[in-house]
Amino acid sequence: MRAAYYRAESESGDHIEDPSEDALFMLIGDLNTSDNTFVVIQPDEDEPAWFTSVTALDEGGYEVVRRDTTRREHDVSTETVIDQIARDLTVWMAARDEPLRRTEP
Repeated sequence: MRAAYYRAESESGDHIEDPSEDALFMLIGDLNTSDNTFVVIQPDEDEPAWFTSVTALDEGGYEVVRRDTTRREHDVSTETVIDQIARDLTVWMAARDEPLRRTEP
């Protein structure tokens, strides 16, 4: 069954449909620099218009990428606090204009 909105998947194969902020916190917390280096979150569709990823860095911390082609956004930052990353990504993803989330006037 496809996710209603988006899907998070880590390099190790762990995936969560429509992850909550807490689920993102857990996925990011499980990252390491050897065999589970990144997690990608994107709409569960063939050609997603946006994605975000978090990658564990060898020197510590995380690289966070946010990309939205429809809004011409591409942001790359280095962060260290997992709960802040999960919170920021949850807010950022909620702001995407997904057709399934639109409400009719």
